[in-house]
This record gives sequence, C-alpha cells and structure tokens, in this order.
Amino acid sequence: MSHAPDTPIRCAWVSDDPLYQTYHDQEWGVPVHDEHRLFEFLTLEGAQAGLSWLTVLRKRERYREVFAGFDPQAVARFTAADQERLLADPGIIRHRGKIAATVGNAQAFLRVQDECGGFATYLWRYVNGQPIRNAWPSIRQVPVRTELSDRLAKDLQKRGFKFVGSTICYAYLQAVGVVNDHTTDCFCYRPT
Repeated sequence: MSHAPDTPIRCAWVSDDPLYQTYHDQEWGVPVHDEHRLFEFLTLEGAQAGLSWLTVLRKRERYREVFAGFDPQAVARFTAADQERLLADPGIIRHRGKIAATVGNAQAFLRVQDECGGFATYLWRYVNGQPIRNAWPSIRQVPVRTELSDRLAKDLQKRGFKFVGSTICYAYLQAVGVVNDHTTDCFCYRPT
C-alpha cells in the first residue's frame, strides 16, 4: 500500500477502509480489562472464523444490539427461540454453530468469572498482567498461533468454549492487547 506524505504508516494488513483504520488505530493491541469488551472480542473473533475481519467490523454494531451489549449474563440466558430469531437477522453472521457457541461461551464465561474473580483476571494471568510487545519488522513474521495461544485454546476448550482454536485465540490475544503485534514501521508501534 502506498502512502501519501501525511498518511500514517499502518500495519500492512490494514486496508483503506476508514472503519478498519479506526479499529487498528484505536483498539487493536490496546490492553482490555473490561469484562463486556473481553466477551465482545471473544464473540467477534469466533464469528470471524472463515471470514474477513472487515466483514465482522461492519456487523459489529448490530451484534452489540442483538447480543445485549455483550453482557454475558444476558446472553447466557438466550433460549432456543432467541437463537432462531438471531439466525434470521441479516445484520449478523447467520451461522447456527456460531450463534449457539456465543450462548454457550457466555455460560462458560460466567463460570470463569466465578472461579477466577473475573475473566480479565483469568486471561491476564497468562502473561502475569503485562502485555507481550513484539517487534516484528514485517507482517509476514507475525505468527498466526503461538505456544501461548495453544495453551489458552486448550484451556478454554476444556472449559466448554467453542470456536476458540489456537488461531482464533491468537487473534483474540492481539485484539485485546495481551499481545501487541503492531509491526515496527507502524505508527502505533511502541517499543518497550
């Protein structure tokens, strides 16, 4: 991607779409500790499986509306009828397995909150509370999964979560800032 002199250099995966650029510039790689936001990103990363992230970003507001602002307590109570209603909603990704997984994941999320005193506590203990800040010169060097995402995926699956394979978990870790993978040429890159 060529850059005008006044256009900041971003990670190579970011297109010219303003929605994508705003997400990259203001959210991706920024540490998240808010429980609803952590559940939101877990849901959206699972919904993204097999699709582009931009597709998910374009549907994000509707997801917030139909999934109760990503309140895991509310989503955990969704019935089979609620799920059927969601399957008919063109504003979200209409995939039966992903919708069912969101409800089941909300229930598992609540169990983790109860057991660990919060999902944020559970998640951030994987890195002793400190984000991993990588220094990749090129997007080609950024992994799609790591030993950390393998461990997280295995534990989440053991706890009953769905659509949480290692690649999805690594994207999740990047999205919520547990891992910061802005490339070194990106204006969002901050050395440690």
